[in-house]
Amino acid sequence: MAKAKEAFDFAAARQDMVANQLKRRGIHDPLVLAAMAEVPRESFVSTEYHRLAYKDSPLPIGYGQTISQPYIVAYMLQELKLQNPAEAIVLEVGTGLGYQAAVLSRFVKHVYTVERIPELAAQAEQNLLALGYTNITVSQGDGGYGWPKYAPFDGIVVAAAAPDVPPPLLAQLKEGASIVIPVGMYGSQMLVRVTASGDTFTRQTLVPVAFVPLVGEHGAPERRW
Repeated sequence: MAKAKEAFDFAAARQDMVANQLKRRGIHDPLVLAAMAEVPRESFVSTEYHRLAYKDSPLPIGYGQTISQPYIVAYMLQELKLQNPAEAIVLEVGTGLGYQAAVLSRFVKHVYTVERIPELAAQAEQNLLALGYTNITVSQGDGGYGWPKYAPFDGIVVAAAAPDVPPPLLAQLKEGASIVIPVGMYGSQMLVRVTASGDTFTRQTLVPVAFVPLVGEHGAPERRW
């Protein structure tokens, strides 16, 4: 008789990910760590990748897109440096299948998230509703324009790389709020944080990264990537 396949302990894998991939690499924000320990990443990848959900790597989600590695998700959210997380309204550009929005939703008031690919936007909405995450609103469209209807935002996080920070996103930041976004060509990208300060913006370069391109008017032509 064939031996039954051993059940995989996702909860234990999640806690190990927090301890060994996040805390050991400098993720210290207690809200980010608690959210990463709660949200089931396996629910945002296809069945074939379930057992890889807590590996320190991105995974494909279809349509040429990926779910970012756990460390990068945590790092970007920590670098938002939200001033009052419990009351924060945050914009995400690049929903994917909804994982980063789900993590954000655990410690902010509301997440508005924009996904370019209709099929991913629809699946993300299903994933989030199935898990009971009701403080997230998903829209399909060109995220380079942001979401003016709900602006200004307490923070903006972008999960796709642009040649530079799209002006419409800068215009949708509250005073003192920041956008965290990968900037540059594929193979030469840097994560940057830009903070609104009066009529000016202060910019800080963070770490090298590798993201899929932001596609649209404020993104790079695909032939350049």
